[in-house]
Amino acid sequence: MSKQDFYETLGVSKGANESEIKKAYRKKAMKYHPDKFGSASGKEKEDAEHKFKEVNDAYQVLSDNDKKSKYDRFGHDAFSQGGGGQGGFGGFGGFSGSGGGFEDIFGSFFGGGGSRGHRAEPGADLQYTVEITLEEAAKGTEKEVKYYRKGECHTCHGTGAKPGSEMKTCSACNGQGRVKEIQRTMFGNFENVVECSVCNGTGKVPKVKCPTCHGTGNEKELVKKKIKIPAGIDDGQRLRLGGMGEASEDGGSNGDLYLFIKVKEHTVFERHGSDIICEVPISYAKAVLGGEIEIPTLEGTIKIKIPEGTQTGKIFKLRGKGIPSTRGGRVGDELVKVVVETPKHLNADQKALLEEFDKSLKEKNTKINKGFFDKVKHLFK
Repeated sequence: MSKQDFYETLGVSKGANESEIKKAYRKKAMKYHPDKFGSASGKEKEDAEHKFKEVNDAYQVLSDNDKKSKYDRFGHDAFSQGGGGQGGFGGFGGFSGSGGGFEDIFGSFFGGGGSRGHRAEPGADLQYTVEITLEEAAKGTEKEVKYYRKGECHTCHGTGAKPGSEMKTCSACNGQGRVKEIQRTMFGNFENVVECSVCNGTGKVPKVKCPTCHGTGNEKELVKKKIKIPAGIDDGQRLRLGGMGEASEDGGSNGDLYLFIKVKEHTVFERHGSDIICEVPISYAKAVLGGEIEIPTLEGTIKIKIPEGTQTGKIFKLRGKGIPSTRGGRVGDELVKVVVETPKHLNADQKALLEEFDKSLKEKNTKINKGFFDKVKHLFK
């Protein structure tokens, strides 16, 4: 094991984060990778191999939080027998990538998959839009979704083989599930091991393909399902329904279905988080004299009292008449904003009465009016 300072080897500071360490490792690993020195002299190649091993040793420690912590405390002694750690951390066994070190990082960086075994991929995710009313969003509801997806073939149950037919070794990969390919990059040519596209990494193919799905193991199916939509959900939110997406092509789990919620615009209410706002027109006389008015809520109409002298724009709060939180607990409020309606198209008698009424008003009746014009007079003095 190299005794050189690991941080110095990768060219990072002690305070470097995981991303910075990984970035520095990739840069150094590509610089000293043995494949780049295939035609170099023996000494040059030997030096590169030594540097490459130092880089791998440093990364194996600094990329592991536990090992990094021990190294910061005890240095190289943390990994020696009887040191502050619990035994050594092991080398890379040359350049084979054992232990999932360089090959995993370097291979994935260039699109390869290393020499690991087949790992079944899940099916594709799907999305579906459901439109609901504001009332449904407030109370919660149940909606039926209907959509087509790639499902498991009902004839072969996903194997791709004709019932009764056996599976055979894939000739493209000789049953290994992986094949080699050359990746050309700015750093030179690299040999990658990738999943076989013929058998999808399984190493097996059907001797006789299923007549229904023609060997794919999948077929189109219609899904109908009732979905519960929780109370308090908002426009634009989504629900993840695990396993309701498309079937996998190589024996993995189904993908997911993402349900996007669209809440219809309401004719009376406007939503702001858990609160709803409602503008209610009242007559001039009602604003002056006060009285009861009828207010719509998400649960029906109720009556509230309006005090005399109510000004337009006044907001009354109805606690607990809004939208519940999807996390439970708090329910929002309904904010009632009154708008005093100015009467139009008055006849002569109505105008005369209004003029007489206006002349009868005193300063105490119109404090807002007087206060405003007092400020205006002071402004232009």
